Amino acid sequence: MSDKPAGQCTVDVVLVKAGRTKIRYPAQLLADDGARITVRADWAAPGVRDFGFVRFEPGDVFVERYWRDRWYAIKEVRAADGALKGWYCDITRPSVLDGGELLVEDLDLDLWVSADGATVLRLDEDEFASSGLSERDPQAARSAVDALDELEQAAKSGRLTALLN
Repeated sequence: MSDKPAGQCTVDVVLVKAGRTKIRYPAQLLADDGARITVRADWAAPGVRDFGFVRFEPGDVFVERYWRDRWYAIKEVRAADGALKGWYCDITRPSVLDGGELLVEDLDLDLWVSADGATVLRLDEDEFASSGLSERDPQAARSAVDALDELEQAAKSGRLTALLN
């Protein structure tokens, strides 16, 4: 657990991919119960990123949940006006909060779930296949695929939000 009171400190979320820092951004620590870390962050990338199924843009707010014992992170995405856009789920190794840094290793696989739950999309499976993780660390690769399957099943059965409580 963090030694700082939740809601009163900022941590840097450090997203690492293939051994390199992909992005680093400040986030407000909302909660840390020892297993799950919850932070709030504004859209950190410059400009708009249009995926076709959702647009992330300045003003968007992310409430991000990371686990120390699960192979994923779930990010609730809201527009500047508070409207829910959906959930972006990253498949990651279990996260580590070390001082003021939340270290997250991205394993390429992602899942998008629209606000109404009607759209559930598996993303970046081609990147995952070409990453070489299956050869370098078969156990981690299996854990990653299992986590994606678990999230997809939860989303399609309407239970994704239950994972957040």
